[in-house]
Amino acid sequence: MVVSLLLGLSAGGVWWWKQRLVSETPPATAEQNAATAPVAQGPGEAGSTATPPSAAPSGAPAAAPTAAAPVDPLSAAGLSRAFIRIDGPMETAVTAAAGPSVGPALAQVVTRTLVWWVDVPGDLRRGDSLDVLYEVRPNEEPLVHAVRFTSNKTGQTHRTYRYQPEGDKNPRYYLPSGEELELRLENSPLEDYEQVTSLLRDGRRHKGVDFKTPVGTPVKAPFTGIVRRKNWSFRFNGNCVELEEVGGKHRRALFLHMDELPRSLKVGDRFNVGAVLGRSGNSGRSFAPHLHYQLEATNERVLDPYESHRTYRRSLAASHRAAFEAEVRRQDGLLGTPVAGG
Repeated sequence: MVVSLLLGLSAGGVWWWKQRLVSETPPATAEQNAATAPVAQGPGEAGSTATPPSAAPSGAPAAAPTAAAPVDPLSAAGLSRAFIRIDGPMETAVTAAAGPSVGPALAQVVTRTLVWWVDVPGDLRRGDSLDVLYEVRPNEEPLVHAVRFTSNKTGQTHRTYRYQPEGDKNPRYYLPSGEELELRLENSPLEDYEQVTSLLRDGRRHKGVDFKTPVGTPVKAPFTGIVRRKNWSFRFNGNCVELEEVGGKHRRALFLHMDELPRSLKVGDRFNVGAVLGRSGNSGRSFAPHLHYQLEATNERVLDPYESHRTYRRSLAASHRAAFEAEVRRQDGLLGTPVAGG
């Protein structure tokens, strides 16, 4: 009985001690309960451990969004710009501004606009300036969109812009007045074309005028004449025709790099002015579709078609002027501020 009494008292003491510990322990907070609670797992996440997102301190300002980099208008338009000051050969100056991979070809393309204002290179002066807006094209020559040329020879700043009126087959270069940059020939061998790419006065010692035009453009007789030759020196000239003027000055007109000639065309055939001889092409020693038009006197002296034909400039229709002026403002904005002295 003594042993039983002692065991009872001992058990009662242990129970009293546990109850005292429980009563002295503070209740767990909601935050502590949440931290120790198991994390719910979504489908396919069995065995994974999720980390709860950290909460931002109450009242802390939200992080400011990163500002987007400004868009370069030139890059957005796919264009480049060159500011050029001429202190020697033009090609050297253009290459220095545009780089060796583009410069030489760009100089040739720009020359096609300058020749309508001055003789190249004879009328170029040190201190002349050029601002050029152009497009680089893989495996093609650069495409010039606008040129601003300040000439010490003329004392003027000349401008031209590439523009294609709605409904026109080809884009052309226009002066700010709305007139075409290039003179047109009356009784021209081509009714329409994109650009004159070579003249007798452009310094290339070329014997004719080259018209950039798609293959298949109708080629017309500039005067009434008789066919004297066809397809001679084919390796160089490609498909070609020589027409001799009937009466008048007895001039001879040569048309080179044409498309395949009609089988019906024969030496001795007579064509009246404006009659179709054939179609333009890209044959012989030709690097792009065009027509070479060459005029000669009876003694084989080469004549300048722009001195032998009457010439004129075509103007934009009134209905196209607002759109053209908007395009001029756009290109002027991309061209930017003139170089010093421009």
